[in-house]
Amino acid sequence: MKIVHYPDPVLTTPAKPVTDFGPRLKQVVEEMFLTMYTEKGVGLAAPQIGISRRIYVVNCAPEQPPEGEIALINPVILKVEGEQCGDEGCLSFPGIFVQKVRPGKVTVRAQDVNGKFFEVTGEGLLARALVHELEHLEGKVFIEDIEPAEFIKVRKDLESMKREYKKAHATA
Repeated sequence: MKIVHYPDPVLTTPAKPVTDFGPRLKQVVEEMFLTMYTEKGVGLAAPQIGISRRIYVVNCAPEQPPEGEIALINPVILKVEGEQCGDEGCLSFPGIFVQKVRPGKVTVRAQDVNGKFFEVTGEGLLARALVHELEHLEGKVFIEDIEPAEFIKVRKDLESMKREYKKAHATA
């Protein structure tokens, strides 16, 4: 699967809920994990591969063993606690990293690939990933609410991405 880059409109469009929990969903989730690993990410949301559905995958375990894989379908944040600030990047914004405040701990309720509900609580990097990827499903990108000083640091890169996107899609 190919990663969609900013400013593609799929990244800023709220994703639709998943209603079909058949074999195609399982295939998409498996391909999302493979794409995430290939791109060396810790999370990937379906809009980042051009699929406007409420699906994301994460694996924040060191070396990313299969037992660290979490696929979340139709996720909802139940609880946030504390605060953390740290460097954050995004596969849809290659090479761009900013300091970003996120919850220190978060609990999310979602469905698995079979439609069964479950909850996951994460702290640190997992909390950051759970929130970051869920925001993709809401049509929100991670640079929207960064501090002005952080925006100034990446403004030229963002403008360049917009120009490249326009150029690539002008002939399409």
